[in-house]
Amino acid sequence: MTQLTRTARFAAGAGVAALLLAGCSAGPAAEAPESSATSSDAAADGPRVAVAYAGGVLIVDGETLEVVDDLPTEDFVRLNAAGDGRHAFVTTSEGFQLLDVHEPELTDLVVEAAAAGHVVRHGGKTVLYDDATSDTTIFDTDSLADVDGALPDAQVIEGVDAHHGVSVVLEDGTFVTTVGDATGRSGIRAVDAEGAEIATSAECPGVHGEGTAKGEVVVFGCENGALVFDDGEITKLTSPDEYGRIGNAYVSENSPLVVMDYKDDPDMEGYLLTDIALVDTEAKTLEKIELPDGISYTFRGVTRVDSGDAVLIGSDGKVHVIDPATGAITASHDAIDAWEGPSEWQQPHPAIAAFGDVVYVTDAANSTIVALDAATGEILTTAELPETPNEIAAVG
Repeated sequence: MTQLTRTARFAAGAGVAALLLAGCSAGPAAEAPESSATSSDAAADGPRVAVAYAGGVLIVDGETLEVVDDLPTEDFVRLNAAGDGRHAFVTTSEGFQLLDVHEPELTDLVVEAAAAGHVVRHGGKTVLYDDATSDTTIFDTDSLADVDGALPDAQVIEGVDAHHGVSVVLEDGTFVTTVGDATGRSGIRAVDAEGAEIATSAECPGVHGEGTAKGEVVVFGCENGALVFDDGEITKLTSPDEYGRIGNAYVSENSPLVVMDYKDDPDMEGYLLTDIALVDTEAKTLEKIELPDGISYTFRGVTRVDSGDAVLIGSDGKVHVIDPATGAITASHDAIDAWEGPSEWQQPHPAIAAFGDVVYVTDAANSTIVALDAATGEILTTAELPETPNEIAAVG
């Protein structure tokens, strides 16, 4: 199978300007406040949090939790930090739109994609995946920090069969990507920097999500376990249940231990989960851990902090600190009100993001955001938001 690559050069597109005009006409939610700051005088000195809501994105100061700006966009967008400490990519119907969180500004710079999907940051690369074509766009992450009127050149690796997938590029140029087509997803494939195949596996039905752990070991979720790509070899780890779906990996690049979500009932209604999976990428093991009674979560509710711990916002409203080696909850901290899971994954519900050892938690029911020190449990700041928060991304 030949790997086709090309260099893409991007400039501002008129289609995005039209998109923004459409967003502005959507109603009051799309209107920017009178105090909106849009000049370089608003450049941030510390972290900021991008908060998506129906019709826009709020830019929130990471220390005071004050709303710095309100930027109109589409009714439903997704947020991913770009990895350069300044930008996020907003996935819209037009593609991956660059959001300058520090300026702040929703720029008219877009990587066009018919179905913008996963964004991966690793090894100095920011990798965008288009589900409609399975094309992968690869930026040098540092080059994104200084954009001025146009996106930097990027490498595009053309897809083979379109599917909902994800790709990652390792430091030596190894390219690892999912394999699938319109009928389903089956596994992963790895090629070297010249495009020669290193390894492939079709033992991962429903492959979804990616995470890179210590030593550039890459983990992908399957409907019956996980695949681990390590030094040119792929290992299949099997779930303890006949159906044991893993869809997301929560990693620390300084740890071989990966925390993953886990679902053992294919007929389960709703999106609240009560188990997690622990993958040891060195020992090549997978263990299912049942959370204590009363604690459940969604895919938006888990992150990793600088200490290496996993942190989960539970349906009980508490932030739970989890030891990734054992799955034990080592601390629980009051954060928000107890909440119920969504009936559809796109619906607003609590989300969590980390910057250092500080976690930001949104409360969709009460339109609030909380900053909490995961190490001590101290609530640093709480603030009301003018809109109902959905997805968030911490940038700094």
